Amino acid sequence: EVAQIGKSICHWLKSREDGPLAPDFFIDPDLVEAVCLSHDLGHPPFGHAGERTLNFLMRGHGGFEGNAQTLRLLTERIFSAKRAGMDPTRAFLDGILKYKSLWTELKTATGKEPEHHFIYDDQHAHLDWAMGGNDFPLELPPGKARDSFKSIECQVMDWADDTAYSLNDLSDSVRAGFLNLERIEAWADRNEHATGEGTPLGDLMRAIRRRKVDPFVGKRIGRYIQSTKLVTDVNFLSGTTNRYHFRLAINEDVKAESALFKKLAFEVVFLSPQLKQLEHKGSRMLRQLWEVLGERYVASGGTIDGQDFQLLPADAAEEITSETDPVKRARLVCDFLSGMTDGYAARTYKRLFSPDFGSIGDLIG
Repeated sequence: EVAQIGKSICHWLKSREDGPLAPDFFIDPDLVEAVCLSHDLGHPPFGHAGERTLNFLMRGHGGFEGNAQTLRLLTERIFSAKRAGMDPTRAFLDGILKYKSLWTELKTATGKEPEHHFIYDDQHAHLDWAMGGNDFPLELPPGKARDSFKSIECQVMDWADDTAYSLNDLSDSVRAGFLNLERIEAWADRNEHATGEGTPLGDLMRAIRRRKVDPFVGKRIGRYIQSTKLVTDVNFLSGTTNRYHFRLAINEDVKAESALFKKLAFEVVFLSPQLKQLEHKGSRMLRQLWEVLGERYVASGGTIDGQDFQLLPADAAEEITSETDPVKRARLVCDFLSGMTDGYAARTYKRLFSPDFGSIGDLIG
C-alpha cells in the first residue's frame, strides 16, 4: 500500500504544470517504491510493542530501533550467505533514514537511554556516507530537528506511510469490527470533534452506514496524493544534491485530516484492551525468549544448567558463538529475535516453555 501510494505521488508531482519537474527531471518512482517497500524491514514481531521490548532488553548493548534495524539489514545482514548487506546506493540508503541521530548522541543530549528514533552507534559510517561526508550544522542538533531533515524520497515515503496509516487502517479496522458508528461518535464527543455533513468524521460515518468504506478510502487516498507539491528549499545540502533541493509541501487541511484519522485509529483501535492484551503477551514472549537465548549465547558460560543446548539454527548459533564481544553477541541474538514473524516467535516460545507442545507435528516450522 505504501509503495503504491509513494509511486503515485511521484507521478502526480511530475504531472503538475506548476512544478519544477519535467520528463527528463523527476523523482525516480522506482527508487521511491524500493524505499517504501523496505522502510519497515527492521520491524520486529508484535509491532511497536515488540520494538519497545527489544529496545528495553538491549538498553545495555546500544538499544534497538526499527529504522536502525532496517539500515542494519540493508547494509550488513540481508544476504545471509555473506552477511554483507545489499550494497545500497546513497539515495536508497538516505531514503530509508527517517532518523539521523546516534543512540549515544540522544543519550548524551537527554541524560537517559532513548526510547526510539535513533540509529545504532556503529552505523555512523553509513550515515556519514549517506550525507556525503557533510557534518550537520548547529541548527540541526540530535533529535527532532535533525529527524525533520529528510531527502525528498524519504519525505515522499513518509507521507505515503502516513496516508496508508490514516486511511487503509480505517477500512481494516471497520472490517475487523474495531471501528463502528457508536465508537466513533463516543470518541468524537469526548474529543469535541464535529461529525456533521462535510466533516472528515461525518464523511467516514456516512460511508460506514452505506457500507462503502473502501470507496471512501480510495477517494481519500487520491485526495491525499494530489494535496502534494514541491517547493524549493535552502539548506546546507541543497546546493550539492537535488535530494535536498526540494521539500514536499502538503495541503494543511489534508494534513489535519490525516492527523485526525491517525488519532482516531490509535486511540480507539490500537489502545483497545484487546490489542493491548495481545501486545502484552507478545512482549512477554520476547522477554522470555531473550532470557533463555541470552543465557545460552550471550553469557560467558554458554550453557544452561551445565548443558550445551543447541537452541538456534546451526548457522545463527555458529556466528554468535564465534563472536568474542558480548555486545556483538547480544546484537546477533537481537537480530534473530527481530527477524521472527509473530507466528514463528509464538511457535518457538511454545517449544521452549509449553510442556504440552512437543510432538513431531509441533516441531515443524
